[in-house]
Amino acid sequence: MTRRLVNITLDNLDELPVRCRSCVYWELDPVAADRAAKAGDPALEKEAWVSATLLEWGSCGKLVQVDGVTAGYAVFSPPLYVPRSVAFPTSPVSGDAVLLTTAHVLPEFSGQGLGRMLIQGVAKDLVRRGIKAIEAFGDAKWDKPGCLVPADYLLAVGFKTVRPHHRYPRLRLEIKSTLSWREDVEVALERLLGSMAPEPVFRPV
Repeated sequence: MTRRLVNITLDNLDELPVRCRSCVYWELDPVAADRAAKAGDPALEKEAWVSATLLEWGSCGKLVQVDGVTAGYAVFSPPLYVPRSVAFPTSPVSGDAVLLTTAHVLPEFSGQGLGRMLIQGVAKDLVRRGIKAIEAFGDAKWDKPGCLVPADYLLAVGFKTVRPHHRYPRLRLEIKSTLSWREDVEVALERLLGSMAPEPVFRPV
């Protein structure tokens, strides 16, 4: 089984599940989102948002694929690009953080560690850009797939609550702490493997 992460681009945008591909909950303010829904063109609005964000800021989403099939996704960007973010009672997002708007692993692929893989992939992308943290508005009463990430999922992958709320807590993940454990493991493995390597044989010249 081959698992890999790829950036969301205009070329693979249609690989998002239909529910997310045609949703502009985050990308537009409530009035504009309602107008787009009535006009019947939210998918075009989504494409325009991804295009603008890619051009102005860079990568804003990840797909996780299993044997070439999309198994999950995550979308993120600076809060400036997310009009809906100011509508939450636990806003605003911290100035040093990027907002994770949505993340989801399809039910048939659950239990394989893909959710953690997605978040680690996002963190690795952002740390290269000098971003210190990821924040998200969790849904504490999540019961079915929607536009928000379940608060329990965020806590499970390492987020900590920074602004409590009975329904929409704001959670934060320090990127360095997310990556450090993996780096520590890699260093330990290198040392272990190095200690098991045979000693070089020196031959006289």
